[in-house]
Amino acid sequence: MAATTAEQVADAVRPCVERAGLVLDDVKVARAGARSVVRVVVDLNEDATGAVGLEQVAEVSRLVSDTLDEQGTVAGAYTLEVSSPGTGRPLTELRHFKRARTRMVVVELREGGTYTGRLTGVVGDDLVFDEGGRTLALGDVVRGTVEVELKRAASLDDDAFVDVDEPGTSGRTDGEG
Repeated sequence: MAATTAEQVADAVRPCVERAGLVLDDVKVARAGARSVVRVVVDLNEDATGAVGLEQVAEVSRLVSDTLDEQGTVAGAYTLEVSSPGTGRPLTELRHFKRARTRMVVVELREGGTYTGRLTGVVGDDLVFDEGGRTLALGDVVRGTVEVELKRAASLDDDAFVDVDEPGTSGRTDGEG
């Protein structure tokens, strides 16, 4: 069976993504009128914490573009989009959960229901949470998602903010007056 264009793109760009110290997470190719849109998602290695930096995305974008142009993997004109997975990505593979260490995670359980807790580690195929060291086998989990935590900066109080509707304020929100 012939490989799809997305599989061909993945095979072509994986080496340059890995040379940049990243992991190829996903590739999608779709038609958009007369052009193709090539979406490449890259991530940090599974043992890393933090996020992919903009400089890394820019570097990989140049490498991927050069590779696709040199190899002619995508026929005709195309638009290239390179990004990181973002917090909304479903956690479906062991490496996704490893990347989510230290984060609040909601997991959908195979037997029904959900569990929410701070993922402190992954040992073998077990997910370890902070609540009493609770563990869940990856096989018992359908998928997970990272719960975005918005914390208010401890050093700021209400006086640090300007009410733009307050008389005497300029109404500008760009910090210029």
